[in-house]
Amino acid sequence: MLETLKRHVVRLKGHVDVLFMAYLDKRTPWHAKLWVLLVISYAVSPIDLLPDFIPVLGMLDDIILIPLGVAVAIRLIPRAIWEDCKRQHADGMRIPTRYRIIGMIVVLLLWSLLIFTIYRSIHETRTA
Repeated sequence: MLETLKRHVVRLKGHVDVLFMAYLDKRTPWHAKLWVLLVISYAVSPIDLLPDFIPVLGMLDDIILIPLGVAVAIRLIPRAIWEDCKRQHADGMRIPTRYRIIGMIVVLLLWSLLIFTIYRSIHETRTA
């Protein structure tokens, strides 16, 4: 069971790389790019919708939400583009580290903005 799960995680990581390549492809439709951006952002986000410390529920996003998001993204990307990107990935093409770092910074900034907005909203409600 554990070996099967490890294989799925490795395959999913490869799919995230291929999704990013498809995102960069000019032929990918805008709606697919938007979905891919959301899925990748959530996948690399250090903050989960359901925190991991919550027993069972905390792992649901990693087990269900991310794979479901990847599956939807794959369906939104035209097959020819997906196959081209998979082939490039199999040939050794990887996402440059700078894109990974930029992506994580953007995700952290977005989470910070969301937390700040919620804090400010609560603070204004209490002072009003």
